[in-house]
Amino acid sequence: MITVLAITFVAATVAPLIFSKLGRNAFYALAAIPAGAFAWLVLQHDAVYSAGGIEEIVPWIPDLKLEFAFRMDALSWVMSLLILGVGTLVLVYCARYFKDSDHSLGGFGAQLLAFAGAMFGLVTSDDLLMLFIFWELTTILSYLLIGYARTRLAARRSALQALMVTTAGGLAMLVGLIILGQAAGSYRISAILEQAGALMGGPMQDAVTAAVVLVLVGAITKSALVPFHFWLPGAMAAPTPVSAYLHAAAMVKAGIYIVARLAPGFAESAFWLPLVLGLGLATMLIGGYRALRQTDIKLILAYGTVSQLGFLTMVVGLGRPDAALAGLALLLAHGLFKATLFLVVGIIDHQSGTRDIRKLSGVFRSSRALGVVAAIAAASMAGVPPLAGFVAKESVFETFVHYATEPDAPAWGIWILVGLVIGSILTFAYSARFMWGAFATKPGIERTPFKAIKPAFLAAPAILAALSIAYGVWPVPVDAWIQPYAALFAGKENAVDAGHLALWHGVTPALGLTALTFAVGAAMFYGRNVVSRAQALVPDWIDGDRTYQHTIGALDDVAVWITGRTQRGSLYFYLTVILSVAFVVPLTALLVSNKPLPGNVYFIDPNSPLQLIVGIGIVVGALAAVRANKRFLAVLMVSVTGYGIALVFALQGAPDLALTQMLVETIVLVAFVLAMRSLPAELRDRTGGRLRVIRVIIGAAFGATMIFVAMFAMGARVATPVSLEFPKLAYEGGGGLNVVNVTLVDIRAWDTFGEISVLAVAATGVASLIFVRSRGDRIRTSAAVPEGSVGRRVERDSRDSATLAVARKFSDVTRDAWLVAGRTLAPERRSIIFEVVTRLIFHSMIVFSIYLLLAGHNLPGGGFAGGLTAGLALTIRYLAGGRFELSEAATVSAGTLLGTGLATAAASGVVPLFLGGQVFQSAIIEFWLPVFGDVKFVTSTIFDIGVYVVVVGLALDVLRSLGAEIDEHFEGKGAPIAEEDAAETASAGKANA
Repeated sequence: MITVLAITFVAATVAPLIFSKLGRNAFYALAAIPAGAFAWLVLQHDAVYSAGGIEEIVPWIPDLKLEFAFRMDALSWVMSLLILGVGTLVLVYCARYFKDSDHSLGGFGAQLLAFAGAMFGLVTSDDLLMLFIFWELTTILSYLLIGYARTRLAARRSALQALMVTTAGGLAMLVGLIILGQAAGSYRISAILEQAGALMGGPMQDAVTAAVVLVLVGAITKSALVPFHFWLPGAMAAPTPVSAYLHAAAMVKAGIYIVARLAPGFAESAFWLPLVLGLGLATMLIGGYRALRQTDIKLILAYGTVSQLGFLTMVVGLGRPDAALAGLALLLAHGLFKATLFLVVGIIDHQSGTRDIRKLSGVFRSSRALGVVAAIAAASMAGVPPLAGFVAKESVFETFVHYATEPDAPAWGIWILVGLVIGSILTFAYSARFMWGAFATKPGIERTPFKAIKPAFLAAPAILAALSIAYGVWPVPVDAWIQPYAALFAGKENAVDAGHLALWHGVTPALGLTALTFAVGAAMFYGRNVVSRAQALVPDWIDGDRTYQHTIGALDDVAVWITGRTQRGSLYFYLTVILSVAFVVPLTALLVSNKPLPGNVYFIDPNSPLQLIVGIGIVVGALAAVRANKRFLAVLMVSVTGYGIALVFALQGAPDLALTQMLVETIVLVAFVLAMRSLPAELRDRTGGRLRVIRVIIGAAFGATMIFVAMFAMGARVATPVSLEFPKLAYEGGGGLNVVNVTLVDIRAWDTFGEISVLAVAATGVASLIFVRSRGDRIRTSAAVPEGSVGRRVERDSRDSATLAVARKFSDVTRDAWLVAGRTLAPERRSIIFEVVTRLIFHSMIVFSIYLLLAGHNLPGGGFAGGLTAGLALTIRYLAGGRFELSEAATVSAGTLLGTGLATAAASGVVPLFLGGQVFQSAIIEFWLPVFGDVKFVTSTIFDIGVYVVVVGLALDVLRSLGAEIDEHFEGKGAPIAEEDAAETASAGKANA
């Protein structure tokens, strides 16, 4: 199963490349993936049904009970047949449905194939969290597929609507899944179902009941049940192959699958039947009623799908052996006939250019083969023998007849049966309406022009129609596939025999209900004009789509109102709100708790009196930053506080933190100084008077509150700190003595990976603020720039002429300059001392950064500190020689470094999986080398190398964004200004003369 998923997603990744070579014929290549998976699935039949199922489990994070757990039993095997089989035929159909001129086919094909993989993963997952991951993947991919025609407003709106509705249900479902997993002590679905009875009767009964309801909410939204049914007809803005696969055979079946999966264990919970039967019946009736009002044949099928989904939910959720058999039988039949009909609609639309029943006329005469295929599928949908729909619906009727007539039957049982019959009558009526609207020759309507259909285009729906016939005539294999699932309900209270699927059960009450359905349904069709007039008299008091739009509009209005009163464009206001909340809420909690201060509080560490001096320096720096009138001075004072904190770390015995804090402060100071070149030198728009007093009060209150919060937090500890075990874990598990670095790259590697990912995103954000067309990694070589031209300004004072002459002489020497690109910098912008010092220390800093990287596992340092050191070396090189010097010093683009670093860190986490380990598991390798002697290498160093490269990439991106790009901007604007100033100076000299 894992192999099938891996191959599917890898093929989806390379799909755009295949389409660039083969055009629309690439769909055939993609179809080979689910076709091969289907063949593999068939070969697993004996293993699934004889050995009790197949399991594949790969541990991920055992302490958090996370694992890649997959299990294939009878239910998932039957669902996989539908997903992979219909998926293969839909991809084949796409090869003739689309045109080669459509340049977005690569992305579409990749998404459709990935959707097949996500659905396969969903139905085979035996872990709640894995199931939810695949659940959300189907949501995202359906959003992309529905919005395929992204230039059409209707497609974008429908895609967003489907995304919001199904995502909201998915979030509710996630909460329910977590509650179930925690209550059961396991996230394995099979284990939870085994102890379902104990869970519903145990101390957490109420929590489990609430969890089941939340999971059902997710299933209801996904399967478009009332009141969330409106998103499915709107999703018909998608291309027809998407409708045939996602909204008939696959995605909407995800909710049905969840109901079927949980029914053996939780069908007896308090709210299960009211939700399943009540909403299912309402959906069946509303969907069938709305289908009779449509004039678009695709919308007839869409509302018919809504109706059938309600029907399916009722059957699979009833929680009886006979209902389980009938439910899965109907699920397979529905997938076959509804996918067929949607593909037929696609052909009609493709060949005639319309789907409107008021315009379609004589299509059956134009293509009798298409009409026969459609008639088979529509008859199966209506439950006509000897087709799959008839076999399944007979079994459903038989089930609900027993449910309504048993001695201990619930009072509502008969009404449920009556509702089912009415819904089936509506199904027959809209099935006939579809056939008449799509194929009949209508009086007074000109015959619709219809292009000839190639056999390859008709092949997929024809195969599905043939399967509907085979299933109806010989249901024995399907019965054998479903019986093991139905047997899961055999031990339930009041359980009945599941029975068997058969084309003929004799003269039974179910057969009588079928005959009644045909008679009344045919009458409704022939009296369609009367029915339409009657429907026109019924106002739409409640419309799901209109309610959704009003709700979204109200949310938008509230958001605009709140935004207008909170997002006022005032930094002072934002800080006031944030800091006020940050000290009022904790202070209130402290006062309410009424707990005394810890008894061992001291304000100055008696073992380190130097901390008092450092603390005073930090306070002075903070006050000076507040009082500063210049931006540079304010930033410098902020850095003083940062360096002071680094010194506190050093005094407290944390040299690693001190080193990192010092390096961070230095490079942040450089970034601030570079960015401030585009800002006014003075700090303006300062508030005064009453507002200044309020700001002082809020700031002081926030600081004081945080001090006391820290005191109480430290004094409230009752458990042993986890950090006490870190030194032992670092040495024995991580193979290092530097607890800080080992924690970052081994013990909490996931956190660090997330942090470097954020660094990469931050670097991209910085670059996007500066560069308009590209990232700006490419800079002209210094050889293409005139010597001494970069940063040149007009000499304003002749008193500097001697200095300039010396600078020019220095820049014009024939020997190699101290710096490679130094000659490009204007003489007046150069510093001989700085260039000499840079030449002396640059390479040493790079070597030292590598030392910090490699020594960080046992000594102060690590990838982060080493990367910052290398970044500072590049900063010095840039400050000494300008932007061309930076280009010479770092010929690799920042984007390449960021990507390489992330890839290296990710690879260090994934490779252990292929060696039988866990994600980010480290290995300690000891060996002997000549000269070096005994060497102890820990593989987490590779992760640290990735961190190093990412940090260097971030520093380079900042330098090129805030440094080189702004330099070039200033130089572009500087020449005209300099010439204007020179003209003014010349005019003033003439006036004085």
